[in-house]
Parts: sequence; C-alpha cells; structure tokens
Amino acid sequence: MPTLQTLVIKIGTSSLTHPVTGQLALSTIASLVETLSELRHMGYQVVLVSSGAVGVGRTRLGLKTRPKTLSLKQAVAAVGQGRLMRVYDDLFSSLGQTIAQVLLTRRDFVQRSCYVNISNTFQELLQLGVIPIINENDTVSTEELRFGDNDSLSAMVASLIEADWLFLLTDVDRLYSADPRSHPDAEPIISVSDIAAVTEQVEVGDSGSSWGTGGMVTKINAATTATSAGVRTVITEGKYPQNILKILQGEAIGTQFLPQPSIGNARKRWIAHGLVPLGKIYLDQGAVQAIIDKGKSLLAAGITKVEGEFLPGEAVQLCDPLGEEVARGLVNYGSEELQQIQGQRSIDIPQILGYMGAETVIHRDNLVLL
Repeated sequence: MPTLQTLVIKIGTSSLTHPVTGQLALSTIASLVETLSELRHMGYQVVLVSSGAVGVGRTRLGLKTRPKTLSLKQAVAAVGQGRLMRVYDDLFSSLGQTIAQVLLTRRDFVQRSCYVNISNTFQELLQLGVIPIINENDTVSTEELRFGDNDSLSAMVASLIEADWLFLLTDVDRLYSADPRSHPDAEPIISVSDIAAVTEQVEVGDSGSSWGTGGMVTKINAATTATSAGVRTVITEGKYPQNILKILQGEAIGTQFLPQPSIGNARKRWIAHGLVPLGKIYLDQGAVQAIIDKGKSLLAAGITKVEGEFLPGEAVQLCDPLGEEVARGLVNYGSEELQQIQGQRSIDIPQILGYMGAETVIHRDNLVLL
C-alpha cells in the first residue's frame, strides 16, 4: 500500500463534455469518480481540479459560442458550477466518498496569509479523507487575478500541497511532436527530463478544442511549474481515467515529465509559483553569477535596466543580459526608485534617494532561482 502519496488530477472541459453538443459526458465523469474513489481506498490522497463550469453553463443557457466578456463568463459560470458539483456529489456519494468544493482566485495565492490558509485547509480536508474539487472562481475573478486556465491552477495547487503526482487529463493520449489530429506522422513523446529542449522540438497550439480554454502549450507550462516544485507530471487521455491506476503501477501510458529538484521551503515555493511578477529587472553578468553561483543577494550595482511598475514587496523577474529569466524575488524598492539607483553602489543610495533604504534590492531569503 502506498504511503499516502498525494495526487492532483486535472480534467479539462473537452474531456468532461461532448464536443458537438456540449452536454456532460456522464460515462467519462462516472469513470473518473470511480477511479478517484478507488485511489482513496488504496491510501492515496486525492485532489481534483475540474474545469467545465462555463461549458455546462453555456449548454444550460443555450449559448452557441464562448462568452466574450468577463461579466457574461462570470454569469455563465455561476449557472454551470452548481450543476457540475451536483453531478459530482451524486456520483461520489453513491460510492460513499465525501467531497468538498474549493473555488480559488489568484489573489488566494498572491497574498501570503491566504496562501498559508489554503494550505492548512487542504491538509485538513485530506486528513479527513475528503476529495477537494477545485475550480477557478470564475464568478468573482477579475482579469488581472485570473489563472487563465486550470492547467496553471492545478500546477500551483500541486506545488502548494507538495503533491507527488500531477495528472493532466486532456483530449489526446500523450504529448506529440505536433498535433496528431492534423499531423498523422507526429512522433509520440513518452518521457521528458528537459522541458526547455522538448519545447523547441514540439509544435503546440495556443488553444484547445472549441469547448476548452487550454491547449498543449498550457499543459507544458503547467508541467514546467509542477516539475520545478518536485512534482512528477503526466499528460494522458481524459476519456480513460482508469489509466491513472495503470500509470501508478508502472505502465508507460501518456507522457511523463520527470520532477526536478524541489525549491526548498514553502515561502520560496510561494515566491516562485504563487506570485504574478509585475516587472523585470535586467542584470549584468557579474550579478547573475553572484546570484546563481554564490547565492548572493541582489545589489543595485548589478542592475542595468528596469521594466514595469511595481511597489516595494512585490514580485519581479530577474533576467540575464539576453533577457532570459534566471530568478524571481520580492523587491525592497519600487520601480521608480530602482530606476534612480540602478548601477549604483549601495553606499551611495541614501544620498541619491534622500533616505536610508535597504542595502539590498532583493535579499537572498526573498530570491528564488529558476
């Protein structure tokens, strides 16, 4: 029996609904419910991230196209979410499995106190043997606080709860070198250890089916986030949820993204995966080496350029001279102040700004290498 491994399973709208009618694919949902309930009985802790609220709401309202405004999408999601949860609750209850609904916005990850509270809530639910069913809270999310897709949400949840596995259930059986539906000669990819290298070789679309919001590119991005948090990630076909059991038993089904060394503590995982960077700071090569090779804090002297508008305490990306992101952190100065002190020695900062500020732009305790 496994020692309470934690699994996050994300299923998309294209797997939950029929492609033509938009009606719920009840046989797929029933198979998913049966599989997740079996996993719980086997000793696994299980979290489900489920899309579908907007798709179900569209069908109930007779809408033929996706909502084009945020307010309409929120209204449609409000109609669909209750119906979706009713179906899940009926099916799980028939198998004696308790579930909980958890609706999240990005604000819940951005604010540290909310992030910790969510983590504590998940731990309590899992210890109680409950399967949390998570979706983005489309009814109240504002554009700047949206996840954009549930692939990203599932990866952030997997990082938050330090999951062992993330399963991304989609409408293809694995990752291919191109879309197999339009390229019959596309090559299957079974295992990925270097996502950056694979991304250069794979042709991915930026959207999924007519009923979904995320294509393969969002799944690769989610795999990048999850594996960097030490979570093994799998892309496999949503029509066959029972394949999750086979994969856990060692069968080579789907595409597996191998976990990378995990970022150490919860605070740094929050900085890396929970926050939305509001700006970019470009560094000279000396500063890059000091941060990466020596684990130093960032000083103003190593900054060559500042982009974006941000305040002290907000997250920014740190980029090398070629513009590649190498780290992420919480700044001690706002963007206007940084533009005044970039390239300057720490000893000169009080004279430039007129007050005694922090010696470091980003302290190493608030800095995460990517």
